[in-house]
Amino acid sequence: MLHGSGLSSAPMFDPAPEPNMRAGEIAGDLFRRESARLVAMLAGQFGTHRLQLAEDAVQEALVRALQTWPYRGVPDNPAAWLTQTARNLALDQLRREQRWQEKEDGIAHEHDRWIAAPGPREENADTFTDDTLRMMFVCFHPQLSADAQTALALRTLCGLSAAEIAAAFLTTEAAIAKRLVRARQRIRELALPFIVPAPHELSSRLDGVLATIYLLFNEGYKASSGDRLVREELCHEAIRLALQLAAHPATRQPRTHALLALMLFNGARLAARADDAGNLLRLHEQDRSAWNRAMIERGLHYLALASTGDAVSEYHLQAGVAACHVAASDDASTDWPRILILYDELARINLSPVVALNRAVAVARVHGVRAGLDALDAIHPGASLDGYSLYHAVRGAFTADLGRKSEALAHFRKAEALATLPSERAFLAKRISECDQTS
Repeated sequence: MLHGSGLSSAPMFDPAPEPNMRAGEIAGDLFRRESARLVAMLAGQFGTHRLQLAEDAVQEALVRALQTWPYRGVPDNPAAWLTQTARNLALDQLRREQRWQEKEDGIAHEHDRWIAAPGPREENADTFTDDTLRMMFVCFHPQLSADAQTALALRTLCGLSAAEIAAAFLTTEAAIAKRLVRARQRIRELALPFIVPAPHELSSRLDGVLATIYLLFNEGYKASSGDRLVREELCHEAIRLALQLAAHPATRQPRTHALLALMLFNGARLAARADDAGNLLRLHEQDRSAWNRAMIERGLHYLALASTGDAVSEYHLQAGVAACHVAASDDASTDWPRILILYDELARINLSPVVALNRAVAVARVHGVRAGLDALDAIHPGASLDGYSLYHAVRGAFTADLGRKSEALAHFRKAEALATLPSERAFLAKRISECDQTS
C-alpha cells in the first residue's frame, strides 16, 4: 500500500504461469526513464496540489507492471500502458473524493492528450511542449523557498530519492525529507497553477532549473548509491532537457548553452569511466579513443554559443575546465595551468567546498603535491567535507605521494567507509593495499 494515496496494490494476475523475469527488468528500466514524465503529466492534468497523488499513482503503476508483465507478457506499447494505468489509478482515487463529478468532464476530454507522448512541436515564447520542463518552472515559483525548490524538482521530476538528493547537497536524508514535505504543503496552500510563467518571468527561474538539471546529470555521472558507477539514463535525460531549454526563445541564453556544453563534454567520457568489470578508472587511466567525439564536437558548438554576452556563469568556467580535458590527447598534455586559472575564477564566484577540493587537485598538478595539500588545509573549517568520501581519497593520495603512509592509510580507510558504490570501495581497497605494501 502506498502511503497517503488510498491506492490499492492488490494483485491483478493469475499466478499459475511461470514468470518471465526479463519482463520485470524491462518494467524497472522503463519506470526509471518514464516516471518523471508521468508525474509531470498527471500533475498537469489534475493540478499541482495533487502532486502526491500523481507520484503515488505512478509508483503504483510500476507495481502493477511488475505483478502482471512477468506472467502476461510485456505490452506492445509499455510506455502507453504505464501512462494509462497511472492515469486510471489517479482517476479511481479522485472519484472517491467530494465534488469529483464537477471536475470529471473537464479532465476526461483531455484523455487522448495524456495517453500518448506529444509529438515534436516548435517551441514558442509562451509554452514548453515538455511536461517535465513545465513542472520544473512551477517548482521554482518565487513563493517557494530556494532550498525546497530544487529538492522538490529533483525528487518529483528527476526521480531521485531523498538520500540521493542529500548526497548532492552534502546534507542528511532527514533534512531533505522535511524540505519535501514543506514544499508540497506550500504548493497545496498556494494552489500553484500548472502553467509556464510569462516570458519575462522565465529568466528569473532559469537558474534554479539549470541547477536542477546539472544535479540530475551529476547523479548519473557518478551515482550516489546502487551497484552502478554511471547511470547513463539520467545523464541523457539531463542533456535532453537542456537541449529543449537551448531551443526555447526565452531560455536560449549563454548560461544555458554553457551548461549544455559542460554536460556534453562530460557525457562524452561516460563509456570510458569504468573497465569491463565495472571498476572505476581515473581520468589518466581512461581509453581516450572511447570518448564520444560527436558529443565533444557538439559541446564545442554550444561553448561557442555560450561566449556571447558579457556575463560569465559557473557553467562557463566548469565547461572551460571540461574542454581542457577533452581537448588533451593524453594526460600529460592536459593544460593544468589553464584549469587552475579557471578554478581560481570559479572560487571567486562560488567558493563551495567541492569547488575548493577540485581546485586543490589543480594546484597539486601545477605547483606540486605539498601546495595541493596546503590548499586542502585552507578550505574553510566549517565546510562539510569530512563526511565526503572523495575529500579523504584526495587527501590520502596527497599524503601518500609525500611519503606519509600511515596518514594516507587513515584517509583511504575513511574514504572507503564513506564510499557508497562497490566500484569506489574496490578502488579504495586497492589503494589501501598498495599503501600497506609500501609502508
